[in-house]
Amino acid sequence: MMNKDRILYVVGIGPGHMNNMTKEAIDALEDSEIIIGYKTYISLIEDMVKDKEIVESPMKGEVERCKMALELANNSKKVAIVSSGDPGVYGMAGIIYEVAERENIDIEIKVIPGVTAASAAASILGAPLMHDFAIISLSDLLTDWELIKRRVQLAAEGDFAICLYNPKSKKRVEHIKITRDIMLKFRAPETPVGIVKNAKRDDEEVFITNLKGMLDYPIDMFTVVLIGNSNTKIINGKMVTPRGYNL
Repeated sequence: MMNKDRILYVVGIGPGHMNNMTKEAIDALEDSEIIIGYKTYISLIEDMVKDKEIVESPMKGEVERCKMALELANNSKKVAIVSSGDPGVYGMAGIIYEVAERENIDIEIKVIPGVTAASAAASILGAPLMHDFAIISLSDLLTDWELIKRRVQLAAEGDFAICLYNPKSKKRVEHIKITRDIMLKFRAPETPVGIVKNAKRDDEEVFITNLKGMLDYPIDMFTVVLIGNSNTKIINGKMVTPRGYNL
């Protein structure tokens, strides 16, 4: 039987500022004795967790990070493992469940949602995700690139608005170009595109352009690229994807 006296919080901190966090997330951090996370995410909340034991880990140490969090929680420590955005959207929630099963650790896992990058970027750009949309990560570290390209094509063919996560890194520079070329087979060059770097953070950058010109703007791993569908338009400098109401 699951031991509900031992809880691991899997916390989504959203973009990182307290005013974009849920009260549940703030309460979980306050209740925890130990905070575990990638060092960049820890830095976003350092003012909130100064009195906690902090365990930082590198970007590619996800499995060991989860194992450590689970073991500490299983030893009756109050632990929170943090993800930016939402831990259930390209975050730590899934791997926590997988590692818990593999290690036969039977504790309560409490997933606390946060504002994901798509929602944060969309709110800055206007209302680009008002109809059906797809979120696709262009990182091929854990997903085969051929499968990613197929997903991009099918989403473009289905006329979804598309939100791209992890669009470009220092080593992975061609994926965003190939993605744009796939999109141009199904969307007009003038299709609105929003580019948001560091959404809802102090160094936020925002650009609204179109599919043809999107590669002329700075794009990196901290950027979200939102590509409109065939009906997306610009209203007073904001991207809007109509839902089809009779106005």
